Amino acid sequence: MSSSGTVQIIGAGLAGSEAAWQIARRGHRVDLFEMRPVRTTAAHRTADFAELVCSNTFKSDSLDTATGLLKEEMRRCDSLILRVADATRIPAGTALAVDRERFATEVTRALESQPLIQIHRQEVEVIPKQGIVIVATGPLVSESLSSDIARFTGRGYLYFFDAVSPIVEADSIDLSKVFRASRYGKGDEDYLNCPMDEPTYERFVDAILAGSTAPRHEFDTTGFFEGCLPIEEMARRGRDTLRFGPLKPVGLVDPRTGKRPHAVVQLRQDNAAAEHFNIVGFQNSLRWGEQERIFRMIPGLEQASFVRLGMIHRNSYINAPAILMSTFQARKRSDLFFAGQVSGVEGYLESAASGLMAGINATRLAEGQPAVSFPPTTALGCLGRYISAADVKDYQPTNMAFGLLPPLAIPVRDKRARREVLVRRALDDLGTFRGTLDPIAAPR
Repeated sequence: MSSSGTVQIIGAGLAGSEAAWQIARRGHRVDLFEMRPVRTTAAHRTADFAELVCSNTFKSDSLDTATGLLKEEMRRCDSLILRVADATRIPAGTALAVDRERFATEVTRALESQPLIQIHRQEVEVIPKQGIVIVATGPLVSESLSSDIARFTGRGYLYFFDAVSPIVEADSIDLSKVFRASRYGKGDEDYLNCPMDEPTYERFVDAILAGSTAPRHEFDTTGFFEGCLPIEEMARRGRDTLRFGPLKPVGLVDPRTGKRPHAVVQLRQDNAAAEHFNIVGFQNSLRWGEQERIFRMIPGLEQASFVRLGMIHRNSYINAPAILMSTFQARKRSDLFFAGQVSGVEGYLESAASGLMAGINATRLAEGQPAVSFPPTTALGCLGRYISAADVKDYQPTNMAFGLLPPLAIPVRDKRARREVLVRRALDDLGTFRGTLDPIAAPR
């Protein structure tokens, strides 16, 4: 399939695109395989690389957050995904949100213009038997390749369901009923906030609980990922669950009343032209007709025109601690890597990070050097440690969190101060680690 010494990457999502970039900028050839548009998926809309499906945000960019630390580490490793995300950024308070169409277009353009990357628009049905291979298919693996991965792992797949949030047209929002603000006043007033009083909230919860959902095949044996629960699943856990989740009003004051609302639905800008807004945290599996009816109960969305309604799709991932090392190499085949959500990480940012590490290590193998694990004190390294050392019996993908980092040698009781020390330790250790590697220490 590929010439000798060329790294083969299956999938041009966030992980595959990042891996290809890391390998090519180090002077090695890449065969990058992407089945779209020859074969599409239930969630994707375009044939562009790194298409963002569920949301358009990479979460907080602040260095006092775990995701902010991970982004900073990736920037220091010359991440293509972060480079393009920064270039296509749109207002979202302290979060790094992007114009999703421009983002995917720019990632695609960057890889297409790289002479060492050969792009193949075709489906790969089995894992190549020889050569250095990175499987970065994302969570929506084709049936044939899914079967072959299951045969390779010997343990089959674990499944969870993921859902996509709706998007509304900006000019269909009744601005007289919403207010602009970011939580706790952080950043600019980048969110549109739809306030609910208690009776409105109670009626809304009743409607969600009574709403008809789309059929979920396989749901009897699998479940949703806890970090991305559909709103109807949250509502079933208690009437106030949504008020402590995506509808939490803390940090927000309605300027018209001077008070905090009972609940708040937030809308986040979805493209640079501010023509579309994403209903934050409203991933769901309600039938489309039900979505339109119920979501128009939200103050300001009574006449909403929906660009996209929520949907549910299956996400697949391997039981990573049983299959992978912290380098993202398969334990029983050192020249085979898994990256992205199929590798057992969760989230856009974490998927790109796994591709970065897999790409660096694939390069080292191509140069006859051993793969290396990033220091566990770094955000990158603790992700590798988690996917390789978590409990095999009850494994579930995870987002980056400070809790994944090793504790400090000298405990710090104050939470803010402790995070500052963890961040400083991580960046210092990353700097030392990069200094031992060439050409990682000098990004081009």
